[in-house]
Amino acid sequence: MVYLGSSNTIADNHSRSVSAHDSDRSGYASKSRVICLSHKEDVDGLASSILITAAYKSAISVMLVDYANIISKLNRIIELTTGFDGRGRSGMLFICDLGLNRKVERRFIESIEKIIANGYRVTYIDHHDLSQDTSKLLKKIGVKLIHSVQECTSVQIYKTFKRRLDPRASFFAAAAALTDYMEDRPIASSITSRYDRQFLMLESTVLAYMISANQHDDEFLYNLVKVLSQMKYPHEIEGGFLIAQRYAKKISEGVKSLHDSIVKRKNLAYAHSNLDLASSMVVNFVLGASEKPVAMVYKFRDEIKSYVISIRGSKDCKTHLGRLVNDVALEIGGSGGGHDKACGAVVPRDKLEMFIESLDCGIK
Repeated sequence: MVYLGSSNTIADNHSRSVSAHDSDRSGYASKSRVICLSHKEDVDGLASSILITAAYKSAISVMLVDYANIISKLNRIIELTTGFDGRGRSGMLFICDLGLNRKVERRFIESIEKIIANGYRVTYIDHHDLSQDTSKLLKKIGVKLIHSVQECTSVQIYKTFKRRLDPRASFFAAAAALTDYMEDRPIASSITSRYDRQFLMLESTVLAYMISANQHDDEFLYNLVKVLSQMKYPHEIEGGFLIAQRYAKKISEGVKSLHDSIVKRKNLAYAHSNLDLASSMVVNFVLGASEKPVAMVYKFRDEIKSYVISIRGSKDCKTHLGRLVNDVALEIGGSGGGHDKACGAVVPRDKLEMFIESLDCGIK
């Protein structure tokens, strides 16, 4: 059993605890031949960093990020890789589960070019929608692209690095596929079928709730990656199930408080949420309660003077929401994108109503 202390720090008695400060510190990361930049907000993102860590072990430094600060993290990596002493070996950067939108594409590519110039080989692994032009440009500047919208990122990583991984690593690919609603895809279905379905659903949900409950505690997330990369299951983390139970109760109570504030339009239902909960989870409840093909939850973030929006579509929705949201958000000075049935956006404070109107009209 891995101990979970009262400070929400996961610690293994046989290894040094890694903190967010350690992982982002120049002296630590500069000694790492391998850097993994991965999404921090869901199982697929964390599982991606877990699998890369398991594949490269002590050589790796992990940096976790949300969509809003991708560029700032890349700038940090540029600093860390400048003057890199790889003792004759080039370094490697893996960018995992971080979908690009058109607003940041240019700066993203400029940052990657600088990292490559610093002697790093860059591999971009993702399953979000990616335009052909962007795909070609990434390849042109020397990025190795592992991309498919058919399988979640962790499944693609597991397939790519299977020979380097312990067989138990397949659990994290299966958990990511299940929580990303992609367990029926060809490779994912083969992996998930190896596990008892109830066991997989329980462990995956507990992991998802632990991640969501600790979005403001980077130290917890970094330690979670470190511990689980040693092929531990979520149930082996002491206190993990208790975190999940408390978070489930928090979701239930929060959703009840939102029920009467849901606004319904022709194709879209939406609600404003100031709850200290992952919007990606809350929006699914709004979708179910509204019986509309698409649901949206939005929250204002003062530090960026914009609304952060989470959107989900039911099977009745025939529109690729990721592409629609990318277009609509860009037109009003925001950014957005994602999957066909799950996506998000960042919208300027004074453009929210315009975004809602355009989104509702664009849904077929």
